[in-house]
Amino acid sequence: MTALSTDLRTRLGNAIVEARKVAERGARQALEALAVDRREPHASMATEARTLRNRLRAHGRQLGDPRDARNGTQTIPRLVREVAYEHWHRMLFSRFLAENHLLIEPVSGVAITMDECEELARERREDPWALAASFAQGMLPQIFRADDPALALTLPPETRQALQKLLSDLPSQVFTEGDSLGWTYQYWQSAEKEAV
Repeated sequence: MTALSTDLRTRLGNAIVEARKVAERGARQALEALAVDRREPHASMATEARTLRNRLRAHGRQLGDPRDARNGTQTIPRLVREVAYEHWHRMLFSRFLAENHLLIEPVSGVAITMDECEELARERREDPWALAASFAQGMLPQIFRADDPALALTLPPETRQALQKLLSDLPSQVFTEGDSLGWTYQYWQSAEKEAV
């Protein structure tokens, strides 16, 4: 098992640090659009959106985001981090599986690439990363949880595009080296480490 070269490790680190900024910004926008931080939902919100809003508020409280009992507002910094992490993690891990020939299309039982997954997603009119996660869910149900409210939230299109570009700009070798996965978690946590 080989290790990432210094150059590839640097590229991976830069991509992940940037991905966290992009994902957290997009997560905040999506949560605020659903009025998760406000006392009341927007009057025009459909029932499905209101239900997701309530699930996200409850999830945020479980994470430690307090709700102000006086005015009903709720802070969302922990929920923002969770949503950002879960979306990035789903995309990143899907790419890891695909690059290591472990992303299995369940009907055929054959390993597929992310390009093939994107093609299938276009045919089905689905998000390719959500489709890849659904394929991976049977193998790794704890990582790709179908009932996760953080993943039920749709990030803004520009956020998804920026994250996809960050992933696609990384060479395949980044995802096949033995220590890559460990580095991804360290780089994601680098902001907290610097703060300490």
